[in-house]
Amino acid sequence: MKRKSGKTTPRLRGAPARKTTRRSRAPVRRGLLSRLLRGVLRIFWGLTWRVAALIALIVAGTTLYHYANLPPKGELLDARTRGSVTLLDTNDEVYAWRGETFGGQITAADVSPHLRNAIIATEDRRFYTHFGISPRGIASAVRINLSQGRGPFSGHGGSTITQQLAKLLCLGRPYDSSEWESEAAYERDCRRTSLWRKIQEVPYAFALEAKYLKDDILTIYLNRAYLGAGARGFEGAAQRYFGKSANTLNAAEAAMLAGLLVAPSHYAPTRNLAGAQTRAGIIIDLMEEQGYLDAAEAQNARDNPARLSQAAEARAGGHFADWVMSEAPSFLSRTTTEDVILHTTLDQSIQTAAEQALDTVFAERVREGSEAQAAIVVMSADGAVRAMVGGRDRRDGGAFNRAAQAMRQTGSAFKPFVYATALDLGHEPHHTVEDAPYTLHIPGSGEWTPRNYTREHAGLVTLTEAFAQSLNVPAVKVSEAMGRDLVRKVAREFGLSGDLADGPALALGASEASLLEMTGAYAGILNGGSSVRAYGLRELRLAGDDESLMGLAGGIGDRVLMPEAAHKLTYMMHQVIEAGTGERARLPGREAAGKTGTTQAARDAWFIGFTADYVAGVWMGYDDNTPLTGVTGGGLPAEIWRETMARIHADLPARELPMIRPEERRPVAEAPRSAQPQPSSPQAPSRSGGVRSAAEDVMREVLGIFRGSN
Repeated sequence: MKRKSGKTTPRLRGAPARKTTRRSRAPVRRGLLSRLLRGVLRIFWGLTWRVAALIALIVAGTTLYHYANLPPKGELLDARTRGSVTLLDTNDEVYAWRGETFGGQITAADVSPHLRNAIIATEDRRFYTHFGISPRGIASAVRINLSQGRGPFSGHGGSTITQQLAKLLCLGRPYDSSEWESEAAYERDCRRTSLWRKIQEVPYAFALEAKYLKDDILTIYLNRAYLGAGARGFEGAAQRYFGKSANTLNAAEAAMLAGLLVAPSHYAPTRNLAGAQTRAGIIIDLMEEQGYLDAAEAQNARDNPARLSQAAEARAGGHFADWVMSEAPSFLSRTTTEDVILHTTLDQSIQTAAEQALDTVFAERVREGSEAQAAIVVMSADGAVRAMVGGRDRRDGGAFNRAAQAMRQTGSAFKPFVYATALDLGHEPHHTVEDAPYTLHIPGSGEWTPRNYTREHAGLVTLTEAFAQSLNVPAVKVSEAMGRDLVRKVAREFGLSGDLADGPALALGASEASLLEMTGAYAGILNGGSSVRAYGLRELRLAGDDESLMGLAGGIGDRVLMPEAAHKLTYMMHQVIEAGTGERARLPGREAAGKTGTTQAARDAWFIGFTADYVAGVWMGYDDNTPLTGVTGGGLPAEIWRETMARIHADLPARELPMIRPEERRPVAEAPRSAQPQPSSPQAPSRSGGVRSAAEDVMREVLGIFRGSN
C-alpha cells in the first residue's frame, strides 16, 4: 500500500526521538548576545561622551572663569599680608628677622641657573613641555603612596609646578580675616591635599598656563614659595640662610633651597642643618641624573655642602630681638604691612660672650639635667642694651624671656637703693651702724625681727662693711632711719616699676623687679646718679628709604642722686667684690663694683655689677620658684657675671671706676658720738623730686642710728 504524499510516517513505539543540533541554535544565541553587547556599548559610549563633554565644558568654563580673574603677573609676586622686620646690630650687620622675610622680587631669567635647574629637577622635570598637569606624574605618585600604605593622595602629590602654584595662590581665593580665625589657618587650608582639591587645581592650572608664559609661572613660584624660618620666596630664603641673593647661589646652596620645598619647617637649615644637607645631596643626584650638573660639578657640590651665613648660624639675639619688637610701635613691628629696618644696640660679640659664659658655667658647675634657669643683661651706662640672654633656651624667637618678662624678688640686690638714699642725705661710707638684734613692731602684724644670713651679729660696723657683707639688720636700720618712702622713691626713680613693699622688709628686697629693670637701675649708679630707660632701638626706617621714622627709644633721664653720692656708693659696691660677698666676681687687673642678692629660701639668686665700661646683671632660679640648692648670689650668678665680663673686656684697656675713696681718718673708736652727718655737697642745687629736698625732717631722726666719723 502506497503512502500518501505529504504525510509523515508515524514514529514507532519505542523508537528514539530525532535530536535537534546545538549548531542550529548557536547562531541565534550569538546574535542575541552581540546585539545586547552592542546596545550596552552604545549606551555606555553615549553616556561616556556626554559626561566627558559635560566635564570638558565645566573644565573649560571654569578655566575661562579663572583666566578672566587672574591679575597681571606683578600682582602675584608678593604673597604677604604682613611686612617683614630686619634687625641690624650696632655695626649695622643683620642678625635677626621677624615677620615674613621677603628679600625682593626675582625672575626666572635672572635667578641663578643652578636654582632654576634644581627646582625643575626636583619638582617638575617636564615643566616646559606639559600643559599644566602631568597624568604620568599623578599616576606615579598614587602608585608610590599606595605601595607605602598611605592613601592615594597622601604623601606624594605628583603635582606640577603649575599645580603647586595654584595651591600657593589658594585657587585665587584671597585671605579674608572675617572668614578665617588666622592667616595660618587660611594657609593650612590652602595647602590641604584631597581628591576634590586635586580636581579643583586642574582648571586653575590650565588657566595659569593659558594666561602666563612658562617663565612667568616659574617667576611667580620663585617669589611665593614658603621656605621655612619665616622666609617667603627664594630671594628671602637666600638672604635668610646664606646672606646673599638668589641670583648668585652655587649648586650646593641651590640644592639646599630646592630641598626645602617638600617640608620647609622640618628641613629649615637654621633648625636642622644636617637634615637640610642630606636632602640637598638627593637634589644634587637628581640634577646630575638629568644632566644639569656633570660628574665633577656634582661631586664638588657634595664635597662642599652649603653652610649658613654667620648671622644665620649665630642665631644671635633671639630674646633681644623679641624684646626690641615689643618695645617698637606695633604698627611698625609686630603688625607692620611694610618692610621695616630696625637699627638696634645689640653687639653680637658681647651677645656671644654672654651666651658662652652661661653655657660654660652650667656645663662645669651645674648638675646634668638641672632645670634651673639663668638670664643675663649687658648694657652701657646710658641704658643701651648690648646683649640679652633670656634663658638657656635660645631659639630664634618666641621663647620666654626671663631677662625682661620675669618679675622676681630682688633680695639684697635691692640694698644699693637703701644706701644710696643715706649717701644722698649726707652720710658717708665710713659712718657706722650697730649690727645687733633689732625688733620692730608692725601694726596689725606684731613684732618683726630681721636676721642676718649667718644668724650672727658683727657689732659696730661702717656702712661700707655692712653693705659689703650684705648684713640685713643694718640695712633695715638705715632704711627705717631714712624713711621707707624715700627709699621707695629712689628705687622708683631708678626704674623699678613693680609694687614695692610697704613694710620694713622693703630694705631686704621683698619687692619684685625684672633683671632688665635692675640692670638699668645699676647703670644709673655708674653714670653718676641719673636714671636710664633701657633701650635697644637706635633707628627705625622703611626698607629702601633713607629717612628715619624713629630714633632712640630710651637713654639717660632725670637725676636721682648727686654725683658724689653715686660715686661713694660705687666705692661701697667695689668693696663687695674686693672684700665682701661678691669676691667670686673679681676681675684680675680691673676695677669692678657690684652687689649680690639672694631671696628667702634661695628661690632667686642675683649678681649685678659694672666696670667703667659696661653694666651686667645675672639672675638664676627656677621658673616654678623651687628653691635653689647651695646657690647664693655670690656663687654661680657671680661666676656667670665674671665669665661674661672677662670675655667682654678681653681686648679693652683697664679703666678706673668713677668712685670716691674715703679719706684717711682716725679709728672708729675715737669718733665723737655727737658728730652730726653733714651733706656731701653743701652747695649742690636742689631739684624737684630729689632725695635731698626731704632731708631736713629725716636728719633729726638719724642720730640714734648712725655714729659719724671724721
